Amino acid sequence: MFKKNCFILLILFFSVNLLCNTAWAQDFGFSFDDEQTSSGSGKALNVSISGEVSAAVIGYFDEMIEGAQHINTRDMFMFSGKLNFMAQSSFAEGVINLKLVPSLVPVSIDEAYIRAFFGNFDFTAGLRKLSWGKADQFGPLDIINLPDQSKIFIEMADNNNLNGVKIANPLIHASYRFGQFSKLEGVFLPSFEIISMAISSAVGGSNEFLSLVSGPVSERWIPEEMKLLSRMMNDDSKINMPDKISSLDFAQAGLRFTTTIGSADFGMQYFYGRMFQPVVVDTVYDLTNPAKPTIKSIEFSFNNYHQIGIDYAQVLAGFSVRAEVAANVTEDLKGDDGYIYNPSVGWSFGFDRDIAAGFNINLQANGSVRLFDDKVGGSNVPNHPNFDIESGKPMTATRLTTMLSKKFLRDELELRTAVVWGIEDEDCAIIPALIWMKDDLRAAFSGGFFLGDSKGQLGQYKDNNFLKVSVTYVF
Repeated sequence: MFKKNCFILLILFFSVNLLCNTAWAQDFGFSFDDEQTSSGSGKALNVSISGEVSAAVIGYFDEMIEGAQHINTRDMFMFSGKLNFMAQSSFAEGVINLKLVPSLVPVSIDEAYIRAFFGNFDFTAGLRKLSWGKADQFGPLDIINLPDQSKIFIEMADNNNLNGVKIANPLIHASYRFGQFSKLEGVFLPSFEIISMAISSAVGGSNEFLSLVSGPVSERWIPEEMKLLSRMMNDDSKINMPDKISSLDFAQAGLRFTTTIGSADFGMQYFYGRMFQPVVVDTVYDLTNPAKPTIKSIEFSFNNYHQIGIDYAQVLAGFSVRAEVAANVTEDLKGDDGYIYNPSVGWSFGFDRDIAAGFNINLQANGSVRLFDDKVGGSNVPNHPNFDIESGKPMTATRLTTMLSKKFLRDELELRTAVVWGIEDEDCAIIPALIWMKDDLRAAFSGGFFLGDSKGQLGQYKDNNFLKVSVTYVF
């Protein structure tokens, strides 16, 4: 944690220094948009400040049915803001993006990085989000930043872009452009700490569990398997993470190449890192009360893996087509090690197109196939002789997302419905929205409805059906 804080403070120092140089050169005044100022070195420098202010009211059906006395106002009202600073010259830029929420920690860093330009080469260091691959949302190649699972559905209700739910990572990124349409880029992540923090907060003792999970409504959106684990823990339970998880032993790195051939865009990438999903390698139980056993200690591990993937995008007969496929190679090359995830193949295929009567359809299918499935063990209880972390889970996982939208009143009003269907889990989420935009003001009325098997990834939230009204001002 100390190393990560120092890393962030270093980036903040350089970025704030750029901002301060600009302010002093203008007698403490700021220049907005594309207006230019002069830094102390005499170089042209642009400074911009942007952001947004948002207010939302969320009503959950289960609370409203039980009556006003059961409505949790902490979950009902959401107020947030974003404040983005950028200083840019012809050879460098510094960026600080802040999140503002009414909580014990009202200001947090969303991104903070500095980027330098050297002709066709650029170099970035800091806390940043990167999107790899061609899929619209969370394709198999988009693996740099872990999404905050507790905010996906609330954000998806009235936003097209889910980049806001990604968790920024400390990283070093470099890219080189050659030719007119080709680029080679590399990324280095010096730690795995942000993921370990997310896991430890999700499975800590009951008090830690309630206090550390981020977001005003996140408690509702924690996966059921994590809730079951948390109920067996108390404030004395110990969570053991791998040694040196914040050291370079857990560093990650990747390379990506993209180019255009004719009318088609192609990409290929290699990534070496750690899987987001944890593995429970040891559990010690307290059986003092056999009717209600508790966990004395639990030990986690994170499998390392290699990913090799390709992606493709092209407009064909009016369809904007996108596809990705990735091979995830773990150390369990025989499929018989229960403490290591089996190798797998991930894929994504999608398209969007304007259809009749001014409607637009956007469809994306995501899936994965586990290899050596016949070698998966029969027990999901740690320390069992036949334990396997993937026991009881289907060999394939497929999710289909369809979004149908139409705009009215000179594109100021949009009617939109998204349906997410988990095929193997036999569950789905239906998310309709009515969105009105006028200049910099945006208002939306939306909802989320979850159906199907209560053990499925979507159906487990069937008690969280909600309606949401939000107003956002962008500046």
